[in-house]
Amino acid sequence: MRVFVTGATGWIGSAVVPELLAAGHEVVGLARSDASAAALAEAGARAVRGSLDDVDALRAAAAEADGVIHLAFDHAAAFAGDFASAAARDRAAITALGEALTGTDRPLVIASGLAGHPSGRLVTEQDAPDFTTHAGERMLAERAVLDLAGSGVRSASVRLSPSVHGEGDTGFVALLVQIARERGVSGYPGDGANTWPAVHRSDAARLFRLALEGAPAGSVLHGAAEEGVPLRAVAEAIGAQLDLPTASIAPEDAAEHFGWFAGFVQIDVRASSARTRELLGWEPTGPGLIEDITAGRYTPAPVG
Repeated sequence: MRVFVTGATGWIGSAVVPELLAAGHEVVGLARSDASAAALAEAGARAVRGSLDDVDALRAAAAEADGVIHLAFDHAAAFAGDFASAAARDRAAITALGEALTGTDRPLVIASGLAGHPSGRLVTEQDAPDFTTHAGERMLAERAVLDLAGSGVRSASVRLSPSVHGEGDTGFVALLVQIARERGVSGYPGDGANTWPAVHRSDAARLFRLALEGAPAGSVLHGAAEEGVPLRAVAEAIGAQLDLPTASIAPEDAAEHFGWFAGFVQIDVRASSARTRELLGWEPTGPGLIEDITAGRYTPAPVG
């Protein structure tokens, strides 16, 4: 298949591209810069220049593809406080991609998340997200792509874990490491019993390929190798690696300690991927989150 990938040089995309190429697919990646285009060429993929806001370029590239994997999202804008705008632009991109694929029965697989789901019980692929939450706003993109199943698009949503971890990760766990270094203590919220689902980047990449190749129209898939890792265990592993004490951070002090990241640290989600595994034969093989931390992948030894 010729596969068009947005976000092809990002954290997930840079693992998805070689996964697709190794399986014999041709990859065309969206590139915003010369550096991104060069990285794609070095990986063995072809670049098409454009941005997430260039809906005409998205539509044209999707029309020429046998399938699309949409991974791009403006995380910088979202983390800077403009989450609503970033989510709206994401939905506009999905609309353009869907228009190009309407009536073709070709796949459109998007990345969504598990962070916008209610706590207190195990979330399954059949559960709808809580659209009233801040994180749930992005999940409107999932609704948009699933609606395309009725228009002749083999659409699927991969709900990724809050931690898609691995060497080189600059996401949530890396931020916890940075905050621990700055504060001199590895903190966890409250009693630390709240949990994050987790998945290794290599396993997430394989799931996207399997979804592209065989997920039925309207599929919801869970990229969760671990149902839920307690935040206290994460903080303790980080503290051990940095030789720092571990401490509970009271809810009223979370904003001061964790800054803008406080809301994410307090996410409490447990997610099953049983249906995803049965449907696609997906079996995660990468290391677990705590194993990645204790192996020093987030706290490399100083050079020199």
